[in-house]
Amino acid sequence: MTRIWKYIGLFGLFLFATNQLQAQELEWIRMNEALELQKENPKKILMKVYVESICEECDQFEKETFSNKKLIRYVKENYYTVYLNGEGNDVVTYNDFEYTNPNYNKDSKGRNSTHLFVNALKLATYPSLVFFESDGSIIQAIGGFKDAQELELYLKMVATDAYKEITTPAAWEAYQKEFKSSF
Repeated sequence: MTRIWKYIGLFGLFLFATNQLQAQELEWIRMNEALELQKENPKKILMKVYVESICEECDQFEKETFSNKKLIRYVKENYYTVYLNGEGNDVVTYNDFEYTNPNYNKDSKGRNSTHLFVNALKLATYPSLVFFESDGSIIQAIGGFKDAQELELYLKMVATDAYKEITTPAAWEAYQKEFKSSF
């Protein structure tokens, strides 16, 4: 009888640990899914655009930035997190237009052709992060790696709508100077 309770206890501990690990990770979904979720529960979107071929900064985002527990908690509360392989073959339906990668080569071992949605977003580098409003409209894209503290500035500026008040370079400098990081 004690042996059964021991196994039940170990199983319970396993479930608790699994839930804790899942709670500390971001759930990346596709853009079409996020746009559907916005219909029921409007939330801003944070899109990570990356490539699977050689991209050290893409990997660095995962290892360093998107592993920060405070950042994860904040992002989960305020954003849908979307991923897009900039050279992948996902179909993205945005503003009644279907974006694809017509020149995608499934046999390519390295770089592939650029997804048309990446072109529409006018992204020039990988990785890039793109912020979207809760109605799906584009706010802004930022390119290159950002550590948790650098990204926090943008995450909070967009989530709180402070970006709407930052209309000049001087206002942007003032915002950066006054910003206090908590990550």
